Amino acid sequence: MPEKLTLQTYDRSKIERSRLISLDLETLEGPTYPLLHQEARFLYVLSGEGTIELQGQPVLLRPGTVLGMLPWQVSNVTKVEKPLQFYTVIYNLQVFSQLFALFPEADGKTPDFAGQIQRAPVYYCNHAQMAWMQDYFLRLQHEVGLESMLEETSAKPFGSLNAMTLLLSFAVQLLRYRKQAEAKDSDGPQTKTRQRDLADLLRYMYAHTADKLSAEGLARTFFVSESTLRSYIKSMTGMTFYDLVNEMRLGKVSGYLLYTNMTLEEISQAVGFWDASHISKVFSEYVGMPIHEYRRTYQRLDTMLHLEEGQTGYVLSEYITRHYGEELSPRQVAEHFGLSVSEMNRLLLIQTSRNFEDFLNYIRVSRAGRLLLETKFSITDIAAEVGYGSVKTFNRNFFRIHRTTPTHFRAQVTLQPGKLGDKKENNIK
Repeated sequence: MPEKLTLQTYDRSKIERSRLISLDLETLEGPTYPLLHQEARFLYVLSGEGTIELQGQPVLLRPGTVLGMLPWQVSNVTKVEKPLQFYTVIYNLQVFSQLFALFPEADGKTPDFAGQIQRAPVYYCNHAQMAWMQDYFLRLQHEVGLESMLEETSAKPFGSLNAMTLLLSFAVQLLRYRKQAEAKDSDGPQTKTRQRDLADLLRYMYAHTADKLSAEGLARTFFVSESTLRSYIKSMTGMTFYDLVNEMRLGKVSGYLLYTNMTLEEISQAVGFWDASHISKVFSEYVGMPIHEYRRTYQRLDTMLHLEEGQTGYVLSEYITRHYGEELSPRQVAEHFGLSVSEMNRLLLIQTSRNFEDFLNYIRVSRAGRLLLETKFSITDIAAEVGYGSVKTFNRNFFRIHRTTPTHFRAQVTLQPGKLGDKKENNIK
């Protein structure tokens, strides 16, 4: 049975929750307990020697090591031969990936940065590259400060923009170093690609939080029994399957609250909660603060993503949730944001785990479900109200998402306080 993990918070900064990036300088003199990270991070080793396991794979730590970790991956420093000193950068992967995608290469392709980090998380710098890294982290420290110093950095003009720009420059430099190394030695010190196993379960769940997740469905995906999957989650995290799904979704909810003006109803549809009252109840139980108070307390204007400031996954999902009743097409929406259809789908997949058509149908069917229970409108009228041109198309998409017809749904499901509830429903929504 695997050792239970210590779950780290999805806050990048304990001083200021709305920060997109935080930096710290840490020292380790001995092994650690396994850590489950809710946010993406980089480690850069300044001195010392040791071994860290990432997703169960050992990685040698030495001066000049760059190690990338993605949300809901597990790390564990298993050996420290010489005291380790390293920088830790914690950042919002969703915002970063969206900014990264705005600038494709000359051939029009945008590198899948998160995918590359997952496939090859470690890179070993040579002496010249270590000099660049040392200068880089000093510049980043000057911009955002060090968390462990417990100092609130003075506000700088365009501070959030410059911090993200610095992180983008780091990512670009890392990709260039890797390409140079691959050109010289195709057998470089990169982590081997592994087949899917339970070590990848948490990352998979996090990538599909907007879906209708069930333990039964995930067990089929990972070729294990449902009891084995539930036992693995409980032993690894100390949480039940239901609590873990909520924990993952709440991390994304926090991003919507801090960086958009989306309503709670729109956020609930985007991340998979039933409605505004459901998301409010769960958020206040987990965070210990009313959701409206959290937004008022931590939201900052200089980190807001407005329509005129960038075509991001946040803004795309916000636009679709507010215009779902209109005649929307992939080409029309992509052109509205100055994107190709494929790039728009990639950004939506990062943000919502769905492409344009799937996300639009999910929003429309979710709204239709409420109308079926709250009104006496005919199915034809409801189909037109949520944006479908024909009842046949509406029925097909409704069945694909709810696995039942609108008529049967209206007859069998009752509207309960706080959420839609079907007595026979065992899946998490």
